[in-house]
Amino acid sequence: MKKCNLESEFEHLEGYWSPRIVDQVNDQYVKVAKLKGELTWHKHDDEDELFYVFKGNLKIQYENGEIELGPGDLHVVPRNTMHNPVAEQECWICLIETVTTKHTGDVVSPLTKSLAEQAR
Repeated sequence: MKKCNLESEFEHLEGYWSPRIVDQVNDQYVKVAKLKGELTWHKHDDEDELFYVFKGNLKIQYENGEIELGPGDLHVVPRNTMHNPVAEQECWICLIETVTTKHTGDVVSPLTKSLAEQAR
């Protein structure tokens, strides 16, 4: 048995847009990440993606609009939906994603992290 303190996990993160796997529940990874700026437009063909804002503000752009999230807000990006996360200032998030979820779907950008990189 173990426990995880999410706030302390954020303190160990290096850089933005580099999710870190902190635990696993069945076939879902629990990840933390610090965000600033924007990631890239992408989608996950077969997986939903849960965003929980721990600190700061996050905008998730969609092709037909956007949603603004603040501390304590939770939002699920539906599978096969183009989206682009944007944080004007530093934002801390917790992600819950299926273990098969690629960081930026089938799009590769300089910010894309492999699952091996996220497990460090």
